[in-house]
Amino acid sequence: MNWNEQRLEIHIFKQRQPYFPMWDRQKEWVAQIDRHERLPSLLLLEHNHVYTFGRSGQQEHLLISAEMCKQRGIELAYIDRGGDITYHGPGQLVGYPLILLNRWKNDAHLYLRMVEETIIKTLSHYGIEAGRKPPYTGVWVQDEKVAAIGVKFNRGRQSKSFITSHGFALNVNTDLSMFESIIPCGIRDYGVTSMSKLLGRSVDLEEVINLYQNIFVEEFQFELHDIKKIT
Repeated sequence: MNWNEQRLEIHIFKQRQPYFPMWDRQKEWVAQIDRHERLPSLLLLEHNHVYTFGRSGQQEHLLISAEMCKQRGIELAYIDRGGDITYHGPGQLVGYPLILLNRWKNDAHLYLRMVEETIIKTLSHYGIEAGRKPPYTGVWVQDEKVAAIGVKFNRGRQSKSFITSHGFALNVNTDLSMFESIIPCGIRDYGVTSMSKLLGRSVDLEEVINLYQNIFVEEFQFELHDIKKIT
């Protein structure tokens, strides 16, 4: 491969994805990026229903039993990103940037703020005034979270850089009742919202994806190499 870490591939998954194969794909691609066998990549997709627990996840933040989750068709995933429990599912844009952190001086804090900024700018396009709510990570509209962020910084052996995985979940047309069975991100005092709730209408997810990918490339100053649409 003609390696150039300034280039980026975007992979858009047209169908909803089960969680664990996508997690396996992230781990495989991170290793390939480290070995300079794959370009930095941004994966954009919807998941099937799943509650994921990050490294600081607490079981008591799941308010229903594992058996009830199974009956409702909700996967449970205990994973290696930061953060507590959250929900992924239909109507939600999930993004997994797999990129080398040394482009930003291995600054994890700066990277998180940049991911937040891509979402804030996307929402601004729809007239939604969103922002940050320290000390919490994510994107907020007043006291409700519209996008959750949880990442892992993988130590690359060959690239000598950390490589990011996991990422963000933006509630577009998400069924917000799915959050009633958890304490999202372990935060009890504030709620969650979605673009459709804020706008009072359904939002075209494909339109959001097309807008977001352009904002991501611009914000992170990548050279777009290719957009692959995967059915």
